[in-house]
Amino acid sequence: MSPIGSTNLYCLLGSPAKHSISPAMHNTAFNELKLDNCYMAFDVPKNGLEDAVNGLKAIGCCGFNVTMPYKTSIIPFLDELDEGAQLANSVNTVVAENGKFKGYTTDGIGFLQAMSDSGIHYKDTTITLLGCGGAATSIIVQAAYDGVAKINIFKRKNASFKDTVDFADKITHSTDCDVFVYDMADTNALAFSIKESDILINTTNVGMGDDDTSLVPKEMLRPSLTVCDVIYHPPETRLLKDAKSIGCKTMNGKYMLLYQGVAAFKLWTGKNMPVPLIKAKCFDV
Repeated sequence: MSPIGSTNLYCLLGSPAKHSISPAMHNTAFNELKLDNCYMAFDVPKNGLEDAVNGLKAIGCCGFNVTMPYKTSIIPFLDELDEGAQLANSVNTVVAENGKFKGYTTDGIGFLQAMSDSGIHYKDTTITLLGCGGAATSIIVQAAYDGVAKINIFKRKNASFKDTVDFADKITHSTDCDVFVYDMADTNALAFSIKESDILINTTNVGMGDDDTSLVPKEMLRPSLTVCDVIYHPPETRLLKDAKSIGCKTMNGKYMLLYQGVAAFKLWTGKNMPVPLIKAKCFDV
C-alpha cells in the first residue's frame, strides 16, 4: 500500500459530469500501469468554476479534464495555454507544471484519430460542421492542420456569431483550409453545403440523452455522405439513425472520448495508455 497522501489526483470538471466514462478509463489505465494515481469526476455549478480550479491548485491536483459547458469559460482561470488551445479558444485538458495550470485541447486529436480508426478519409475533403463550441473549434483546428480542404460551420446567429466568423477567418489565414460560417436557420445554405460535402459532423448537444431530434432533415442526406456525431449517449442519435437508414457510413463520439483521453494521459504521465485494454473494459462492453 502506498503511503497516505502520496496518491496523485486527476479529475474531470463539468456539468453534468457523473455520466462520464473518463474515471473508469483513466483509473483502469492507472491500475494497469501500476501508477499511484486516482481520477474522479466533479459536477461543478456554473458559479463555482473559479473556486474549483483554485481549490484543485491549492491541494496539488496534477491535472484535470474539462467538459461541457466549461471548455472556453475555464480559460481565464488558467495560467498558460498551449498553441492549439489558444487557436481553438478551447481547453479540455489541464496539466500542472511548476505550480501553474497549463491548458491544452485534445478533442480534435481524439476525433480525427477516431475517424481514421473507422476508415473515414478526411484529407482534402469538404466538411459541414454543426455548432461551434469548444469541441467544434478543437476539431476544426486539428482538421485544418491535418489537410481538410474546406469547412462550412453552421451555428445559431446569436451573440457569439461574430466571434465564430473571426475564428473562421483566423483559421483560413493561418492554414490551407478555407473555413466559412453560416446561420443555422438558413436551410437552403445547409442543404447546399451538405450536397457539396463529403462529411457531416454534429458537435451540438441536439440528440443527446432523451432528445430524439436532429438539426438535419433526412432528405438532405445521401448514401455517399459520411455522418459523424460527437455525442456518444445515446450511441445512435436521431441524425445517425436517419443517416444509417439510407446507407451512410456513420460514427458516434465514443472513440473521440477514448482518444482525447489517450492524448491527455500522455500529457499527464508521459506514458502510453493501454488502448486495447481500455477499449475492451470501458468501451466495448
